[in-house]
Amino acid sequence: MTPKKNPLNLNPLQLKTLTLFQALSQMEGIAAPHDDPSGEPGHIMISHMPRPHGDHFHLGPWVVRAQDASGLSNESVWTALERKKLIKSLFPRACVLTPTGGSYETGLKDQILHQGGHH
Repeated sequence: MTPKKNPLNLNPLQLKTLTLFQALSQMEGIAAPHDDPSGEPGHIMISHMPRPHGDHFHLGPWVVRAQDASGLSNESVWTALERKKLIKSLFPRACVLTPTGGSYETGLKDQILHQGGHH
């Protein structure tokens, strides 16, 4: 039996936002390891949230359409991701991506993170 896709039943906006948090968690100067009170390793503090302007923004080597990033400024999305233990919200300034959130397969990376034509 193959594993269920999207076992936590995240909605499309939650999936897009988690995909962006996963990408941000890999960026130097934006993310850093975080000591979680539980002692569980693998938590990552994301301390700089991009603010889309116009119809897109740059995220490291990628270009992201602003419409795919609306969840970054939506407290309800952060609350839902926190309830499912994928992040710890410090809305709107920062979040901690949990190990579960970092490894959750959203299936959207190639759909919303587009290779940029310039740097």
